[in-house]
Amino acid sequence: MYLNNKVIVGKSDKKELGILLDKANRHGLITGASGSGKTITLKVMAESFSDAGVPVFLADVKGDLAGCAEVGEANENITSRLEKLGIKDFDFKSYPVRFWDLYGEYGHPIRTMVSEVGPEILSIMLGLSEAQEGVLAICFKIAKDEGLELIDLKDLRSALQYIGDNRKDYITKYGNITTGSIGVIQRSLLTLENQGADNFFGEPSLDIKDFIRNETDGRGYINILHAVKLFNSPDLYASFLLWLLTEMFNTMPEVGDLDKPKLVFFFDEAHLLFNGMPAYRLKQITQVVKLIRSRGIGLYFISQGPTDIPDEVLGQLGNRVQHTLRAYTPTEQKTVKAAANAFRTNPKFNTEEAILNLGTGEALISFQNEKGEPEVVEKCTILPPQSKMGTIDDMKRNKVINNSEFAGKYDEKVESDSAYEKVTKKYEEIEEEKAEEEKKKLEEKEAKEAEKKRIAEEKAALKEQRELEKAEKEAERARKNNPAYKLGKKVVNKSVDKVINKGLNAIMKNLFK
Repeated sequence: MYLNNKVIVGKSDKKELGILLDKANRHGLITGASGSGKTITLKVMAESFSDAGVPVFLADVKGDLAGCAEVGEANENITSRLEKLGIKDFDFKSYPVRFWDLYGEYGHPIRTMVSEVGPEILSIMLGLSEAQEGVLAICFKIAKDEGLELIDLKDLRSALQYIGDNRKDYITKYGNITTGSIGVIQRSLLTLENQGADNFFGEPSLDIKDFIRNETDGRGYINILHAVKLFNSPDLYASFLLWLLTEMFNTMPEVGDLDKPKLVFFFDEAHLLFNGMPAYRLKQITQVVKLIRSRGIGLYFISQGPTDIPDEVLGQLGNRVQHTLRAYTPTEQKTVKAAANAFRTNPKFNTEEAILNLGTGEALISFQNEKGEPEVVEKCTILPPQSKMGTIDDMKRNKVINNSEFAGKYDEKVESDSAYEKVTKKYEEIEEEKAEEEKKKLEEKEAKEAEKKRIAEEKAALKEQRELEKAEKEAERARKNNPAYKLGKKVVNKSVDKVINKGLNAIMKNLFK
């Protein structure tokens, strides 16, 4: 409910408690045990921000926030709460909703390029060590320098394989690249693909500004991420929301303090964002939380206890709603004490005891006043939501999706020439070069063998000729040394002499006649 420039969340002693719209970007926290009413509080706040003309983004991990798209109905619990609060004219209504889904099944698909996610957040998704993250960062740098666009996971896989195969060419310039780290990253990518994350990487990329839309009546759209399936992979869920946070920070221009936020972002199950987060990365996230309010964005974390949120982040959350906590163990008692100490004391009651005794739908509230100071903690009853409680049927959901201005914008995944195609071409060129080299070697080998054969044939022919000449000489010598040959030669010579002499005598007779 939005009244008097306030996002009304609850009432105490007929006093309306709400967040001043120009203080909504000072961030906030909703905590409480399971079943204490955190989801209802989130829903009431989202509706109120929408009424104030502020778009909202929230993750629906149970599927029961989709009811924002349908008109609420009175029931015994709501009627009783309205009577207790003294609210008579309560307006049940639906809200302008946009459904989104990482897997594209229950809302518009959300995609982005691998290069836009970057090695740091991708390392969280993959559960990499600091050393493995360093190798991944080197691979991103090499891919950028060599024009290998990393759009989807097959691009990253191809680039990793290519860089690993040619790592000796890169080590001097970029640093050590081990095959072990490459192998771990490839295996982790396979696990990520098995979780369905390959749907998230690709084109067309999400335009964050599509979250910042208002209906024609001025109300802000409530962007609901269907996260029922996504939540089954906690690391992917947390790193995806973390990417959204950093993407908003990097995309939105600095605007300073506004009369109202440009967007309010709710992080449900926020403890998952910080589980096992190393100190250096926590420092980065804390810096983003500090500075993102100057982009006109308010962040609201939802978790079971304030100790789920690191102190560095907790100190940035000025608007707080605390539902009941249970304290059966020393650790739980410390959590209750920490939650109580986070509020400005109200002399009317003991804050620690109040936290333990709150009923369902009741909460302790402290929001910032006009000066930006936290108000004294108040005990109140949370307003009921104005839209439907619970989920909606597929027919209604599909109607909302199909009537959205983004229907068709993100539906079809676009395949572009990127690292996969370029690396595949490189390998094909390498194979062609190898084939050409093999062909050249084969031709050279065949030429050498042909030349060798020719030389051998020439040698054989020459040898054969020499042997033939030798044989002829041997035969001639043998013929000449044959007695019959010598006798025949003598007879021939005598016959020749006789013929010559006879001829000469005949000539002489004719001369002297």
